[in-house]
Amino acid sequence: MFDVMQASPAKAHRAAKLMLGPVAAVLLLVLTFVGASSGAADLPTKFDPSRDAAADISRATSLANAQGKRVLVDVGGEWCAWCHVLDRFVAANADVRAFVGAHFIWVKVNFSPENRNEAVLSRWPPINGYPHLFVLDGSGRLLHSQDTGELEAGNGYDKARFRAFLERWAGSPVPVGRT
Repeated sequence: MFDVMQASPAKAHRAAKLMLGPVAAVLLLVLTFVGASSGAADLPTKFDPSRDAAADISRATSLANAQGKRVLVDVGGEWCAWCHVLDRFVAANADVRAFVGAHFIWVKVNFSPENRNEAVLSRWPPINGYPHLFVLDGSGRLLHSQDTGELEAGNGYDKARFRAFLERWAGSPVPVGRT
């Protein structure tokens, strides 16, 4: 039997497409992207109102600092259609996934009636729409606030604009263990 946990992301993706269908393949890619490439398996893979956003951001910042990366704080909710469009966009573009995995720790922060995460979000500029991305350095300092509407094209995201955003804020890779 095929062991998905021992396979490379590409092999796991092909196996999922064959065995489980396209929806499961996208889910597997997202889980592989969030867990494997960032080393952040304990960070949320969906917008969860029960999560402690401050603790999640602190964990992401620690990982980013240790790995010489930056943090992408993705603010939204399970109610947000464009948040799911963003997830599908990243999952469907291997080059975007690889770039994010190499340069960022991605952490989702819920914003919903159940939990607005005001204590955390009040530290940063106001958000006008969702999803919204904040870029932090490895010490947790805010570097950029990104309205994702500026990265949209039609019913999705513009790959060139999204890549340009990522490349601008990726910073210089720092060897692991150096700050």
